[in-house]
Amino acid sequence: MSKNYLVTGGAGFIGSNYVYRLLERGEKVTIYDNLSRAGAPRNLAWLEETFGKTGFRLVVGDVRDAALLTASSREAEVIVHLAGQVAVTTSVTKPREDFEINALGTFNVLEAARLNERKPFIIYASTNKVYGGMEDVEVVEHATRWAYRDLPHGCPESQPLDFHSPYGCSKGSGDQYVRDYARIYGLPSVVFRQSCIYGPRQFGVEDQGWVAWFVIAAVTGRPLSIYGDGKQVRDLLHVYDLLDAYDLALADPDRVAGQVFNLGGGPSNVVAIWTEFGPMLEKLVGHPLPVTRGDWRPGDQKVFVADIRKAEKVLGWKPKYDVESGVKQLFEWVSANKELF
Repeated sequence: MSKNYLVTGGAGFIGSNYVYRLLERGEKVTIYDNLSRAGAPRNLAWLEETFGKTGFRLVVGDVRDAALLTASSREAEVIVHLAGQVAVTTSVTKPREDFEINALGTFNVLEAARLNERKPFIIYASTNKVYGGMEDVEVVEHATRWAYRDLPHGCPESQPLDFHSPYGCSKGSGDQYVRDYARIYGLPSVVFRQSCIYGPRQFGVEDQGWVAWFVIAAVTGRPLSIYGDGKQVRDLLHVYDLLDAYDLALADPDRVAGQVFNLGGGPSNVVAIWTEFGPMLEKLVGHPLPVTRGDWRPGDQKVFVADIRKAEKVLGWKPKYDVESGVKQLFEWVSANKELF
């Protein structure tokens, strides 16, 4: 039996991929999006071409508009909250806007759910940035990458929270509000602290979505800049693997309600952002890629790798895409859709 879904940020990268999946299996979907991101109209057009303009409901709205959000979510049985301000750099230059979108916007989502008699299940897309710079964790330098000295499985959910940057503060506030609404009001919800998510429909820019941005720049001949030594390590998670985790959580909501999970590629899907990713990209594009170098950026972690064992144990989830095959798929999608960029 189909359910009613409200997807905030449903025209974004993760949102449009999930809406596609939901519509394909016959769910009823409302997209709630202010269409401010450059890729949003393109993703919306893709969904309309595939499912028709009447295949889903579109509400052009902002999460800061509490009244519209509440009205739009009255029928929702599931709310997938993906809308947000997504760049650390933007949060530093516009901290009030960042707070209002991410912290207040999430509060508005929770209040809309609390006032909904259906008690919708909420999926909240949090971020690994809630762990801050992790200065207390020792890292060691290898030939091509940095690595944790004492965390072979990566950063666990028990790592102390240390909101770093206005973005970390605003997303972290939402993270904790979602957890507490589950405790205080019994509102069923799950928090996913997400690592570097990548895949098709991602219109990355230099400040956000670096995997897609590097691929787009390589394919379209745009300049590339590397900040720091290029040995910074990230664990990459393909968007389809992320959405599998969403589906598994929704399949057993009572088991996951009120819980927090790290979702990333884990130790088997790590890559150094240039010393290792660069050669992989040059091989795909077929020629060397010139880059300009810049200083380290504030708050840039030398290493972030998510410990995903809790998600594996509780959800029965594991990433299926390895970095090489996932990046190759993204490269082929960008190459086949150059006109979108």
